[in-house]
Amino acid sequence: MKYQDFERLSVTTKDRVATITLQRPDTLNAVDARLHTELRHVFRLVADDPESDIVVLTGTGRAFSAGGDLAWLQSMIDDPSRFTGIIEEAKQIVFSMLELPKPMICRMNGDAIGLGATLALCCDIIVASETARFGDTHVRAGLVAGDGAAVILPYVVGFMRAKELLLTGQLLSAAEAHQMGLINHVVPADQLDAKVGEISERLVRGATQAIRYTKIAVNRGLRKLAQDQMDVLMTYEALSSQSADHAEAVRAFREKRKPQFTGR
Repeated sequence: MKYQDFERLSVTTKDRVATITLQRPDTLNAVDARLHTELRHVFRLVADDPESDIVVLTGTGRAFSAGGDLAWLQSMIDDPSRFTGIIEEAKQIVFSMLELPKPMICRMNGDAIGLGATLALCCDIIVASETARFGDTHVRAGLVAGDGAAVILPYVVGFMRAKELLLTGQLLSAAEAHQMGLINHVVPADQLDAKVGEISERLVRGATQAIRYTKIAVNRGLRKLAQDQMDVLMTYEALSSQSADHAEAVRAFREKRKPQFTGR
């Protein structure tokens, strides 16, 4: 893939900063099959792009990313082989983000939920709008939290807090996530660009090699954890994708009601 091949996201570069923008605002930047594939490739492409030293990841519209697209989830319930086909793709999204040598700032312009929370956590610095919410809500959709947050959350907030967040699917306000150390900066929406720009400029003016190698060294532990755990996590998520509870959750979301889980 090349930048011009992307349909669900865009990459623009200015003053050594590459901005990756998720572009499905009508669905709150929910991830469908096409966007999932594009996310697999975009971070490798940006890593090799000689025109940028810093990366900003953001979304268009009211949300950063609301997680998995409901129609896409339903298609994998109807045809289980489709979920099997994305296991390697999901792993490569996380691996490519953690291996990206350029520092990456998450411009969290709105809610980061489910896979959206994973995308935010795989960045190096998170700057969030004060109205944004954060949470890995996989279990609320009847799914195992397999696509990366379960690897990173314990590393960031400790096992006890991470288990509570993952097992309940709790949504945190930006302020609560900041207090836990999940978000670096929380600002009013009209100050989001200024804060992201300030951090980007500081990094651009810094010693590029020193910054990159520092990131690589610091991320080494996360990379090892991801390589060790993602196979098991994604296998369990694949199993849960065929559960009656997951099918019920997707139906309930579409019908705008609370799911009635049976444990099956």
